Amino acid sequence: MTGTTIESANQRVVEQFWDRLAARDWDGMAALLTDDAHYTDVGVPGPGGTGPDGVLARLRIGIEPLSGYQHVGPVNMLAGGDLVMTEHTERWSFHTGEVIDHSFVSVTQLRDGKICRWHDYSNIANITGQAPRWWLEHIAGFATRETPRPADG
Repeated sequence: MTGTTIESANQRVVEQFWDRLAARDWDGMAALLTDDAHYTDVGVPGPGGTGPDGVLARLRIGIEPLSGYQHVGPVNMLAGGDLVMTEHTERWSFHTGEVIDHSFVSVTQLRDGKICRWHDYSNIANITGQAPRWWLEHIAGFATRETPRPADG
């Protein structure tokens, strides 16, 4: 494959990943991650998640309790080699009425057509300053714990 073809293929994988994340399609997301994939919110305590189980466990801590979760446009994406960078905004809705639009720059690295590294860069104070207390207490219990890794074997 040429560089342009690889970059286009990598961009399509990341687009699929974002679509599945917006739909909270955990199994669909797991299928796009390598066995040793690593995810973290840069600047947030804790080691992040490793492997599909760890990545999804980390995401579920914050996203699963939301009453609404969607990606809102525009989405800007740039692919170069094995990296795909995405600028996007997520809308987080809570059952207690709060709504937060939260913007990210996400850097994903791909290997053999799957995501092996995903680091999010955002202004985390945007969330912590607007989220309801019950949600902040929920995530605080997980802040420094390592999320599960895939079973050996």
